[in-house]
Amino acid sequence: MTEPRLPSSGPKHDAVHEAAVLANALPYLRRYAGDTIVVKYGGHAMGDIGLAKTFGRDIALLKQVGINPVVVHGGGPQINQMLKRLDIPSHFIDGLRVTDANVVDVIEMVLAGSVNKQVAELICEAGALAVGISGKDGKMITARKMRRTVRDMDSQIERVLDLGFVGEPVKVDPRVIYALSGSGLIPVIAPVGLGEDGETYNINADTAAGAVAGAVHATRLLMLTDVPGVLDKQGNLIPELTAAQARQAIEDGVITGGMIPKVETCIEAVQGGARGAVIIDGRMPHACLLELFTASGSGTLIRAE
Repeated sequence: MTEPRLPSSGPKHDAVHEAAVLANALPYLRRYAGDTIVVKYGGHAMGDIGLAKTFGRDIALLKQVGINPVVVHGGGPQINQMLKRLDIPSHFIDGLRVTDANVVDVIEMVLAGSVNKQVAELICEAGALAVGISGKDGKMITARKMRRTVRDMDSQIERVLDLGFVGEPVKVDPRVIYALSGSGLIPVIAPVGLGEDGETYNINADTAAGAVAGAVHATRLLMLTDVPGVLDKQGNLIPELTAAQARQAIEDGVITGGMIPKVETCIEAVQGGARGAVIIDGRMPHACLLELFTASGSGTLIRAE
């Protein structure tokens, strides 16, 4: 017994357009079949309910067409809300949050708890099976204390900033990721790592995603941001850069401010094993699909060479 056809929701040319979109996407579906795509999810795309639901459907779609998505998420606003709710003060040094034992407990509770499960639920609601985990599960992400140095402008003496339990990845063991993906599940990873002595470290979500993408040799790392991609000095989107060109753009002052660490993460990812890393605008609905399944893409692609 065949399923009844649904009535058309618009003019015939809309249906023709939809068919054309599917036909044009077919070569890209074949290109990425069986590949691993790591998606860093955060920013405006995470805070907007409509975009969040669209994101969940898009990630589910990737799995359903034979691609293996891996999601690494942030959660800064949610952490801030919980700290405020618990009346735990936040201390900053040169704009960086100092994460003491009390704060890191809250961060783990929020990232590996409520936020992690909410992201997994978005994907499950869309028809795929997602499992929320943290970088501590299976010793997936081994981390060390991150140290930052700053130079005093008057004395030119460098001093080390102690940010507490803020970490950076040392090693990513991808076996848990492979086990979940191979079982038809989508890993959703909270960026919390485990120190050599059992300490819990809060890791920047971009940095964690880059390390994961390199470790699993992802075909693409998709970095969802709140900007269209890397822009030149005239404000035009740069569609593609090699790692060397990206470094030069940083030195020349083309890439500035908060875009620098994102580009550096992409460079580290492609040098660590990922085939390409793309900075895309997460404020755009279906940003991941537009990047993967259209000829022009939707952001700035960074390759090793």
